[in-house]
Amino acid sequence: MSDLVPLPPSAPAAVELPVDTAALDRLPGASDTDPFLRLAAAFLAAYPANSARAYRTDLRAWATWCASLGVHPLAARRHHADAWVRHLTTQPQPATGRPASPATVARRLSGVAKFYDYAIHDAEVITYSPVANVRRPSVSDESSTTGLSADELRRLLATATKHSARMGALIGLLVLNGLRISEALAVDVRDYGHDRGHRVLRVTRKGGKAARVPLAPPVVRALDTYLDGRTSGPLFLASDGVHRYPYQSAFSQVRRLAHAAGIQAANAITPHSLRHSFATEALSLGAPLQDVQDALGHADPRTTRRYDRSRHNLDRNPTYLLATSLMSNEQN
Repeated sequence: MSDLVPLPPSAPAAVELPVDTAALDRLPGASDTDPFLRLAAAFLAAYPANSARAYRTDLRAWATWCASLGVHPLAARRHHADAWVRHLTTQPQPATGRPASPATVARRLSGVAKFYDYAIHDAEVITYSPVANVRRPSVSDESSTTGLSADELRRLLATATKHSARMGALIGLLVLNGLRISEALAVDVRDYGHDRGHRVLRVTRKGGKAARVPLAPPVVRALDTYLDGRTSGPLFLASDGVHRYPYQSAFSQVRRLAHAAGIQAANAITPHSLRHSFATEALSLGAPLQDVQDALGHADPRTTRRYDRSRHNLDRNPTYLLATSLMSNEQN
């Protein structure tokens, strides 16, 4: 956790903090390491890499805010957290130039709340959470991610295939399997195999759950073309041919390909846009919600329903099914 933001000079580790030093000494790490960093390292150790990366980002954002106020994260109180929420929701954020969305703020608060719950109930180092009762913004049941139409997805796939074998295979997985970009980039060649007559890819879902993803023939062809007989190493390689293809490079390349494909909203396209589009197109084609939920690896069907653009279609209201059934029986 040394990559978290430095603590503010006005609140160094030497300042007396409301921590149980005996409990703190039971945690790994040097005694002269700041308690927040020791707690954060212990907290993150329990999570798989992708989840730990997300929570690390949340903790870094919270620590940055505390540093700007000159307060140590373990000495922060409710009003510091309330001010953070107000700042996130009203002020342009560095990464986007606009205020954070309700979903982003809710996710940040959730990550920080889990950290303090760990510090209180598991590590027993502190007794107070500054975010415990902070009001979280309401999150719309509509996904705010920019999606692509079926025609735009076809153009993007064609553009990626023309660009390179690597991008043809990667975009194919994102569009036709709805994988998270982190899932796709984390797999190795050994994860590409067979199962019950299907070509499959073993991926690690959010939360560390393993899953086997069946691959459609276009994706299999793209992967075989890209691998060209290679049998080891990361599935997607960086330009040096040795290391794993980095997330930031993939993110940037998706947007460049969207521009090249003539997609109007290219500046707003991210790898998650392709996952979003997989769900919306599959549902609009009549795929059962539960099957799409399983394909995406969603634990909660309500998450999947956010992508169902036709769920507000009045023609689908069950009143018509019930009326037809009851009136039919009455006539008989």
